[in-house]
Amino acid sequence: MPLSETKDLQKFLKPFPSEAQRLLYDLRAFIWERYPDANELIYDNYNALAIGWSPTDRVGHIFCNIALGRSTHRIHFGFYWGSKLNDPKRILQGEGNQYRYIIVEDKKSYDNVYIRKLMKEAYAHSLSLIKDPKQIVKGQTITKSISEKKRTTGSKAALKNKTGRLKQRRVR
Repeated sequence: MPLSETKDLQKFLKPFPSEAQRLLYDLRAFIWERYPDANELIYDNYNALAIGWSPTDRVGHIFCNIALGRSTHRIHFGFYWGSKLNDPKRILQGEGNQYRYIIVEDKKSYDNVYIRKLMKEAYAHSLSLIKDPKQIVKGQTITKSISEKKRTTGSKAALKNKTGRLKQRRVR
């Protein structure tokens, strides 16, 4: 069962605080319970640990995702095609052409009727993008990429001072 496949995920989560790990696991279970036939695609990237759910094994079909930032330890619960979703409450953040998200601070941030409605709409949109039904794969956990280099707390994002400006660091 994919929800129990955590070997890689446990390894990828080691550098993160335990509270962020717990919240990520709770959010992950929330998604798996609603979409057990979707595939979990894991990306251990430079800036974040990202996990997407897709009816296929393709990034372009991801309907929702979790991203845990390396320097901020903030969790985004996002929608890959979020700009296409009907969001009359305007809770989704992001201004690009595609991706929208919410910041997850606790279970109340995502465990509600409105978020479930957005997930359902995102899943339907994702299915509409699939040209060949043979692409559909069910219920797998797939580690898609592992970046050798990871952002650390000494990165530019973590060097911002209280005013939000980057601290200057000279190299001699």
